[in-house]
Amino acid sequence: MGILAQRRSKLHNALVEQKQAELVLIPGAQPPPRNYAANAYQPFRQSSHFLYYFGITHPGFVGVILPDGRSLLFGPQPTLDDVVWEGPLDALDVWGERAEVEEVRPIETLTEWLHEQTSDCLYLPPYQGDQILRMARWLGRPAEEIQKGASSTLCEVVNAQRAIKSSEEIEEIERALTITAASYDELMRSLRPGVTSASLMARVMRRAYEEGVDIAYPPIITSHGEILHAHGYHETLEDGRLLLVDMGLEGTTSYASDITRTMPINGRFTQMQRDIYDVVLASQLAAIDAIRPGVTYREVHLLASHTIAEGLTALGLMKGEPKEAVEAGAHAMFFPHGLGHALGLDVHDMEDLGDIVGYGGEGMRSKQFGLNFLRFARELEEGNVLTVEPGIYFIPALIDQWQKEQRCSAWIAYDKLSAWRDFGGIRTEDDVLVTSAGSKVLGPAIPKTIEELEAILGKG
Repeated sequence: MGILAQRRSKLHNALVEQKQAELVLIPGAQPPPRNYAANAYQPFRQSSHFLYYFGITHPGFVGVILPDGRSLLFGPQPTLDDVVWEGPLDALDVWGERAEVEEVRPIETLTEWLHEQTSDCLYLPPYQGDQILRMARWLGRPAEEIQKGASSTLCEVVNAQRAIKSSEEIEEIERALTITAASYDELMRSLRPGVTSASLMARVMRRAYEEGVDIAYPPIITSHGEILHAHGYHETLEDGRLLLVDMGLEGTTSYASDITRTMPINGRFTQMQRDIYDVVLASQLAAIDAIRPGVTYREVHLLASHTIAEGLTALGLMKGEPKEAVEAGAHAMFFPHGLGHALGLDVHDMEDLGDIVGYGGEGMRSKQFGLNFLRFARELEEGNVLTVEPGIYFIPALIDQWQKEQRCSAWIAYDKLSAWRDFGGIRTEDDVLVTSAGSKVLGPAIPKTIEELEAILGKG
């Protein structure tokens, strides 16, 4: 039995244990059009759930797991017109062999076949409008009922299975990280004042195309690190500022990587920059050291937050007792996001399934600012892969609002912040595997200490 058949068998057995051994529908994705149907975005990216269970990277397929555990694949039979426009295409039975299924059927028969089934149909929540409409047609239901008809049990068993990465999956993530590390090396060696963020983005994309892969998400390349999702590549980078790069390439099998580095554009950190960078790096290293099975990621996040509060207190930007500051959420003015998220075939792995991924069936997000953005809080298990990405940011609008309200004034030294308003932000991020003994940072080492960064920056 091949790996795809094994994955589907494991899914089926988990549903049997839950007394939910029904028909499971796992659709592949369709190419989204840029402006009309024949002009689709390229390269095509398959649905990760379909990729995990059926392994087909091409559009137009739907997988089914039957109540008895057998699998069907519905897909297109190439026509002469298809061959004229796209070249030689594999027949449906060839795709069936690759997907390790027992039977293949033409995609045109799917609707009628589903209407003939007497078993309930379990499916995951669709996240694209066109997929919702297709499923409404296949299942004979109103489109507005499709999302709420998704199976919470299926979400739970899929998450439980995909959250634990096999050794083969870890190898694929590390292959993606190897490409990302090479891209970072080229980017760092070309950085200097006067370079544009667009030229750095071009280097990232050139590396991706040369390796035959794609970016895992739109990279962030900005001197405005205080803007957490600063997209757009229109800056000419200035002497004295910091550049924050949040970037990861996929491997050839679509497994993601996600790395952030912050570096001085002129190759040398100022004292203020060094002070904040040291706190961020200490926070990340403490978090990585705390990761192990049985610890919740919420605990690790709070440890990272406490390290940041301690560091900022030592610098005079916070005051009082760091433990109390973190309990009150005062540190979140400087660190307003979660420590990290799950990583795998998706850069935010399986977040289409909702908070079940990071919080479990009974888990509830905090309502406290900052902590409410923690995407993964649940107990860690061996085989989990997560990002660890603390940061410190000076966000003028947030500072002004909190200062106006005197929010957390017992712990924030507002009178010291005027000199920091134009600082920007610093984040450092690595991809970490939970092991039986603790944790392992995946992939090749990418410079992240001040000494390592200053040694490589500006070298051609």
